Amino acid sequence: GHQMAVNVQLPPEEGGLGGSVIIIDTENTFRPETLAQMVKGLSAKNGVEYDPEEFLKNIHVAKAYNSNHQILLVEAASELSRNLKDKPVRLLIVDSLTAHFRAEYVGRGTLADRQQKINKHLHDLMRFATLNNAAAVVTNQVMSKPDTFFGDPTKPIGGHVVGHTATFRVYLRKSKGEKRIARLVDSPSLPEGEAIFSVTKDGLAD
Repeated sequence: GHQMAVNVQLPPEEGGLGGSVIIIDTENTFRPETLAQMVKGLSAKNGVEYDPEEFLKNIHVAKAYNSNHQILLVEAASELSRNLKDKPVRLLIVDSLTAHFRAEYVGRGTLADRQQKINKHLHDLMRFATLNNAAAVVTNQVMSKPDTFFGDPTKPIGGHVVGHTATFRVYLRKSKGEKRIARLVDSPSLPEGEAIFSVTKDGLAD
């Protein structure tokens, strides 16, 4: 999330979208100091002196305290985006999508209500992305399926609603040391594939 929040602000000729970012933070994971370090790393990599403060000014972080608040923040994001004409919103991140819903809707009896709310929330995010010509990115956890004997013994939390609504789904998992593996598991136009990358203090690296 931090790396995307940096990259999207770069001008198009440097691989960005020249836009600002809204982050709905449900698990208190946003760290300004991490982002500032990534900007410094990008300066060294591109040979351009970027100012971390300028990047931080274009990131609007809202903390969601429960699932209802999380849903309302998408409406607030729409209002904010209308006021950011100089640096239009090109990225909306929800980190993470299902944490509050999991904590609040416990037991099978609440499953239908939970799925209905997640479904509405996802469609609100898609509408925001369409109206603002922006990308909406959500993070989600997986849980283990002990009855799986073949293939991957994990499945995404949120079930089919999350799986079917997302346009692209990327499964991230840890490898040795700083290495991570990103696997594209769902895309309307691209084949499944994997890429290995490293997480460093200066950002993501091949």
